Amino acid sequence: MAGSGSSRAVDASSVAKAFDAHARSYDKLVGANPGYHEHLRLSAKRMGLKGSGLRLLDLGCGTGASTAALLDAYPGSQVTAVDASAEMLGQARRKNWPPGVRFVHSRMEDLDRAGVQGPFDGILAAYLVRNLKDRDAGLARMLELLAPGAPVAVHEYSVRDSARSRLKWNLVCAMVIIPMGTLRTGSGDIYRYLRRSVVEFDGVTTFSERLSRAGFEDIRVQTMDGWQTHVVHTFLGRRPGLAADDPLLDPEVAEVETPPDGVPVV
Repeated sequence: MAGSGSSRAVDASSVAKAFDAHARSYDKLVGANPGYHEHLRLSAKRMGLKGSGLRLLDLGCGTGASTAALLDAYPGSQVTAVDASAEMLGQARRKNWPPGVRFVHSRMEDLDRAGVQGPFDGILAAYLVRNLKDRDAGLARMLELLAPGAPVAVHEYSVRDSARSRLKWNLVCAMVIIPMGTLRTGSGDIYRYLRRSVVEFDGVTTFSERLSRAGFEDIRVQTMDGWQTHVVHTFLGRRPGLAADDPLLDPEVAEVETPPDGVPVV
């Protein structure tokens, strides 16, 4: 891929292979992004789970940043972490993890064959849904994997509803993400794909409606702080089946550290 100038060189069908090529440099690159790890932890905490020994699913775990976020929010949990990129998983497995963490190489469409079985007490899907070929099918599968009343947190870019957010995103890509990524890896293809895929992805309202059509309820949207305000969001929903005041969920925790200008509930 090195040297390609086409933003079409990477698409949803080839993004896993593209991440394979960039796996070794990925942690250094995201580590230079202010708030990257803090925001993942915030999305995990916003699920508002209570209790010990939770069974959690991390979809699109990459090199393990979102896995670490889940463990930080819910210590002692059993986490099944899934990614379609073998090389990204290889980087994740090289790190030190507590007992109960399992990494699985699988596409979203192949979870059954990979032995990923519910029910889970919560699902974190970070920067995943935007890259799925069939987003509705992916969300439907998440719903099936959740226990009744359990939450999902989709941590994702969404700028389509806001001209200001699109401008901010395009400027950050043009001035920082694409040049820095190209300098560190020798190829800018995946970073040009990132810019384009975010611009083309659902707006906040559209994605919230997509979650509702998939069968999720109690849908809420919260944004982040820093330059990612109204660029990166936590989309929250629950599988129907338990009352909103069920002891599994802690509403106060689910609302912690929400920026004052957070996106209103749709």
